[in-house]
Amino acid sequence: MDGARLLGRLFGVRAEEVDPDGAGPARVPVPVEVVVVGGGIAGMSAAVVLAERGVRVTVLEGAPRLGGRLAARPETLPDGTPQLVDHGFHAFFRHYYNWRSILRRIDPALRFLRPVDGYPVLSADWPPEEFGRLPAAPPANLLALLVRSPSLRTRDLRTIDRRAALPLLAYDPDRTYRDHDGVTARQLLDGLRLTDRARAMLFEVFAHSFFNHEADLSAAELIAAFHFYFLGNPEGLAFDAPDLDHDTAVWRPLATHVENLGAVVRTGDPAVEIRPGWQVRCASGRTHRSAFLVVAVDPPALRDLVAASPLLAATAPVLAGQVAGHGSGPPYAVARFWFGGDVAPGRAVFSGVSRQPTLDSITLYHRLERGARRWADRTGGSVVELHAYACPDLPAAVLADRMRRELATLWPETAGLPVVDLRARVGARAPAFRPGAAATRPGVHTDADRLYLAGDGIRADLPSALMERAATTGIAAANQILRRVGAGTEPLRSVPRRGLLAGRNRG
Repeated sequence: MDGARLLGRLFGVRAEEVDPDGAGPARVPVPVEVVVVGGGIAGMSAAVVLAERGVRVTVLEGAPRLGGRLAARPETLPDGTPQLVDHGFHAFFRHYYNWRSILRRIDPALRFLRPVDGYPVLSADWPPEEFGRLPAAPPANLLALLVRSPSLRTRDLRTIDRRAALPLLAYDPDRTYRDHDGVTARQLLDGLRLTDRARAMLFEVFAHSFFNHEADLSAAELIAAFHFYFLGNPEGLAFDAPDLDHDTAVWRPLATHVENLGAVVRTGDPAVEIRPGWQVRCASGRTHRSAFLVVAVDPPALRDLVAASPLLAATAPVLAGQVAGHGSGPPYAVARFWFGGDVAPGRAVFSGVSRQPTLDSITLYHRLERGARRWADRTGGSVVELHAYACPDLPAAVLADRMRRELATLWPETAGLPVVDLRARVGARAPAFRPGAAATRPGVHTDADRLYLAGDGIRADLPSALMERAATTGIAAANQILRRVGAGTEPLRSVPRRGLLAGRNRG
């Protein structure tokens, strides 16, 4: 154990195992059927846990392939090269304990994940900020950031409002939301009185990665995210990524795993109505019946599905009201370029970007993923993916052009690279975390008996976000069912559930 982690353990910064219900039989004692609507991280996490305990599971995914926002789709380049193109880059952080636990079912050593070196944040105005090489655990990582950061000088510390900064170090699952959910992340950052440079390089780029604008993001959600990723995380900000496309690395193996356990996985037939009972009617006209139901779809799909299910809304008015009030965040854009030349050799595989009008991150897929690497090796080109996490509602081609121009201001060598091919798209499927909405956010348990929710927009009892929130709520939904039928539940792991100074910020 390195010094940073040892110091962190002295401060109580260590992973916690959460046993939801104690011991129980490894398999369900009576036959149980469950339908899981949604074949992304949340739905497949629930399906894995249930199928392993002998539950008869049917997974219904409306898209042609599993994965949700982690899906991949086949494309053919102009030269005839087939490529499986991911929906977008995802960082598999090392404190994603529950998601990694699901992935270990298909690869116990997680050999398909490779470390992504560094985590630079780029700006056209200031030198880069490097987060990837900080000590792993707090408080050492925070102290190192204060000492090493080119964006935060000693004299700048005197201007910071330390009272306003205390909530960042004092996350508490109850008090944080009580005191800060009613204000915006922008108001929280304004109150810190940081220099413009420190705010841009240390805070804004991080806030944008949650697919919401600062002015529309709850300050409590930002505090919770800082705790989960930085101030309460014993593993550090280092992360890994698959060296294969997501379909090959994750979804086909997970589908095989649950099918070998007796589960049925159906794709390409979206659910269009839910009726108490439980009955799920799909677009094809096929109806699936089960004793329990897990709905694990993105916010727009959940809203539309509940709105199209009047009998469900009448049975569960609280759920219907919650779903209607929680939609998706602003649009996000992903543009993958196949260039007829390479970027400079020293460029990082992944970079965050601060203060560009559109561009929020850059990923060099030809230095990460095998299919892209083979194409680049054969042609001498490069495969570069650009993201805008919260962007204007404009056509994908317009946003791709904007991001490419902004890339050239950061990496001038890209300005003259010819575009061999481009795949660009805009989505609006990430959850919104608006101020004041936490109290009515739908949770795993609902007022519809035997119907449970999961997903990255669903309220979780443990600190989590993004992929880990999806996996955690999926497992929690499965545990609710297992508990009801008298079977053993799946242990959950978590970063510490309270911040370093939570005990000093009581009010």
